[in-house]
Amino acid sequence: MGRAAIDVRAIGAEREPLVAIDGFAPDPDGLRAAAAAARFGPAGQHYPGLRAPLPADYFAQVGPVIGAALERAFGHRGRVDVVDASFSIVSTPPALLSARQRLPHCDAYGAERVAFVHYLSPDDADGTAFFRHRSTGFETIDRARAPGYFATLEAELAAGEPPTGYVAGDTALFERTALADARFNRAALYRSFLLHSGAIAPDAALSPDPVTGRLTVTAFLALS
Repeated sequence: MGRAAIDVRAIGAEREPLVAIDGFAPDPDGLRAAAAAARFGPAGQHYPGLRAPLPADYFAQVGPVIGAALERAFGHRGRVDVVDASFSIVSTPPALLSARQRLPHCDAYGAERVAFVHYLSPDDADGTAFFRHRSTGFETIDRARAPGYFATLEAELAAGEPPTGYVAGDTALFERTALADARFNRAALYRSFLLHSGAIAPDAALSPDPVTGRLTVTAFLALS
């Protein structure tokens, strides 16, 4: 396999970095085999699917390219800690999503936290979508913005719940600003405070089987 290719673009009005790394892992087929042998269970924490532990050497294999991407996108050369990481499969049918799962979300409020998705399904045609909240104009939710944003959102939701299904495009409350296209053995990195959601098509086959399902590695990194 050739050298990983790192691309960085600025998205939305806030011009936040979105990183795409093609040819990311040296042995993606080996990772798929490891996932097929792993024991998956309910993800919790509002993730609409299943999770399983990663191989112990996963970050030893991909750490150097992650470090290069973090330096290019965020100017970061310091310590990187893995806060949480696992194999993940989106498997919840659209009709069974909670109201929170039908909205864009952020995973942390600090600029020092970075989210990471490694796409491992050859058939995945979706990706990760990013959004602007129409009434506030916010594309990122930091600690200063959070109280006002959630108060506004709660008032909007009191007038009506979000539509059934995954939020992949524009809605009455949110405008999509960008899409990280899924591609086999591509990784995406972005700050965790960006409003985002899995861009799951309405007719997507959400199998819980890691061989046929929407298999990814998801992780959160802390920069210091």
